[in-house]
Amino acid sequence: MNNPYAPPESNPRDESSEPRTGRRLPFSGWYAVGGGVAAGLLLRLAFSGKAGDAYGAMLASFIFGAPIAVAAVTVWLAERIESRSWAYYFFAPMLSVTLFVAGTLALNVEGWICAILILPLFAIVGGLAGLVVGAICRATGRPKRTLVSCLAMLPLLGGSFEHLIPNAARERVQTREVFVAATPGAVWREIVDVPDIRPEEVGGAWMYRIGVPLPLAARGETRGDEHLRHIAMNRGVHFDQVASTWQEPGSGESGSRESGVVVWRYRFAADSFPPGALDDHVLIGGEYFDIRTCTFTLTPTTGGTRVSLSTRYRVSTHFNWYAGWIGDAVVGDFVETSLGLYARRAERAASAAQPASAP
Repeated sequence: MNNPYAPPESNPRDESSEPRTGRRLPFSGWYAVGGGVAAGLLLRLAFSGKAGDAYGAMLASFIFGAPIAVAAVTVWLAERIESRSWAYYFFAPMLSVTLFVAGTLALNVEGWICAILILPLFAIVGGLAGLVVGAICRATGRPKRTLVSCLAMLPLLGGSFEHLIPNAARERVQTREVFVAATPGAVWREIVDVPDIRPEEVGGAWMYRIGVPLPLAARGETRGDEHLRHIAMNRGVHFDQVASTWQEPGSGESGSRESGVVVWRYRFAADSFPPGALDDHVLIGGEYFDIRTCTFTLTPTTGGTRVSLSTRYRVSTHFNWYAGWIGDAVVGDFVETSLGLYARRAERAASAAQPASAP
């Protein structure tokens, strides 16, 4: 018979059965979110290498490793207080990643262009990683410090050697077409010399809204047999476009109704992009991105001209499937905006050139 006055048997508690206590904060623990943000900022400071060097921010080790590490730290810290829901595992790391990216902007270690373009990928990877870490916590009964340490160290390990693996260069093309109620000759004149570009003519494009410098002018010049456009943009950006193909409309036997073609190639100087004018990661002619050619084709049609602009460019990363998609969006927006500028100017010039109707 059991003695009711005997002290209860002492059962040693293992780590997995130890209750987790703590205070639930408004978003199930801002402490955990703050820890994830701090982990991300430390990784970004570690990945401050130049393009092509070890620990560059465009390495896949950082692009995928950073949101995974942020998610792991966030979920681990939260689970140390109390068990969380599946929704927390997904959305809390997304919040941590978003605040981490905002922190890089506040510390001026990242530019707006890259921050906006990479945030969707960061958020999705962070959310999925949070689900995985949360599932592991549920399966093991308690968050494992060893797991979090390994996930946090993986980006640093990858960043030490990934730069030795050559980037895969992928050539891509974005083409758009527009009808212009003007002759090919009138359109041609607006393309080869574009003075005094006003902000309202191009400012509606989202690529300029996220920080790409606004164009100011594309002044045409002929030097001997060389046809040029001198491009000037905000923040001191400047470079030349050199025509590798130059076929003016109306230069053949069919007169002004003949098609025109011009292919512009890019020529950069050492000071074409002043420091801070563009994010290093999206620098034209840089390690990861370059514009090869812009080809204008003017085809006469009933009532005006069919104008086609085809821009060929290169992306070179270890995640071209995402960089290419982003490049298509940015370059496609550039092509559409450029065509709209030329079309409006050509139609306005053609309308002004028409004689006034007799009363």
